Amino acid sequence: MEQIYIYLFVMSAVTIAIRLVPLTLIRGQVRNQFLRSFLYYVPYVTLAVMTFPAILSATQTPVSGALAFAAGIALAWYGASLFKVSAACCVIVFAVELVLC
Repeated sequence: MEQIYIYLFVMSAVTIAIRLVPLTLIRGQVRNQFLRSFLYYVPYVTLAVMTFPAILSATQTPVSGALAFAAGIALAWYGASLFKVSAACCVIVFAVELVLC
């Protein structure tokens, strides 16, 4: 039971450090182009890394998830709206799982 307080303290310290260190070290505007682009894309990469495995594992078969993912990328690439992409992906998953299962 005593170790849980140590774990909570370490978790709190790491969480606070992640948020406070950049604020204290970076006072002005970031002028480095590489660092600016890195900081710009970090949220997108994090979202993609968390979402991609869920796309494949949320369906009954990974094949239907992969086909819907490929169709979603293609539709988004050609400018379809978010609603059209998500609706098409749902229809593809439904159709593929209807055939496979």
